[in-house]
Formats: sequence, C-alpha cells, structure tokens
Amino acid sequence: MAQHHPSISDRHAAFIAAQPVFFVATATDQGRINLSPKGLDGTFRILAPNRVAWLNLTGSGNETAAHLARNDRITIMFCAFSGQPLILRLYGRARALHRREADWAEFAPLFPDYPAKRQIVVVEVDSVITSCGFGVPLMDFAGHRPTLPDWADAKGADGIRQYWRDKNLVSFDGLPTGLLDGEDEV
Repeated sequence: MAQHHPSISDRHAAFIAAQPVFFVATATDQGRINLSPKGLDGTFRILAPNRVAWLNLTGSGNETAAHLARNDRITIMFCAFSGQPLILRLYGRARALHRREADWAEFAPLFPDYPAKRQIVVVEVDSVITSCGFGVPLMDFAGHRPTLPDWADAKGADGIRQYWRDKNLVSFDGLPTGLLDGEDEV
C-alpha cells in the first residue's frame, strides 16, 4: 500500500543511498515523456529533507534539460533490486543548472568530477511516496559500467563540447536544451 510523506526521512535517505540506479521522468505538454535510468557512483545528493540534486552526465540525448525549461515537474524513482522490497518516488519541481550559471560553483563540488558532467538538476521535493515493490525482480549489482567515463576521457573537453554541439542542443522532439545558450555554438 502506498504511503505519502511530506519529506525525505532518515530511513528514506538510507534507502536512496543504497541504490545504485535511479530513474528520472519529465515531460512537456506535447511530445514524448522522457524516462531515463541514471547511475554511476556519487551522482545523487540529498541536500535537505525537501531538496535533492543529481549530476546529469552527457548522453545520447538531453531530454531532461529541454523538458525542465518548459515544465519543471519531475519524478525520481528508486526501487530495491535486492533486500527488502520498496519503491520510493520523489515528486517535485526542478531546474537544470548549466555551467555558465552562478549557482554552478555552489553545487559542482558536491559531485565527483566526471569528465562527462553536463548539468546539475536541482529538485525541490513536494512529496515522497513509497510503495511495496513486491513486483520488482531481485537482481545482483555487478558494478558501475566504466563506459561513459572512459568514453568522455578519450574525447577530452573539446571533444565533449563538440558532441554537445552535434547531439545535445535539441531534444528528440526538437526542443532547445539551453546547454550552450549564450556561447558560440558553431
């Protein structure tokens, strides 16, 4: 049975910290709903009982940033693939923080210095809902994949910026992501 909570409790925080993967969902009023798995060690932080942030790494799309620029609603889901069954969802309002913004210096030190870091998503949590998770399969965690950090290391800073220009300036639905706004995008 689902339980509603006004904020992230210590028990919720411990559960979140133990999960190697989380899922992020965003949408605008038209186009695709985006649901993305997120991982890699150290990419999620609980800042306060009603505030979290996560490091958005470079990927094949940049849907979250494009969606949040138009509709700031977000859902983040954690589920137990081992141990006691549980699903925990954080509902709230978010913004994608870009490197050029003054707040970047406040949030960036909270995360590992992954070479693929693209944005930091800051979420004001409205509510927390937990549910049983009885239907979630049991799975063993083998480890984080090194593929993304290795790929970004090989590309280097200039290669990553070129990748952003080629692949991350608009969403799959053609919406601008704001990634390099105000910078030379050529």
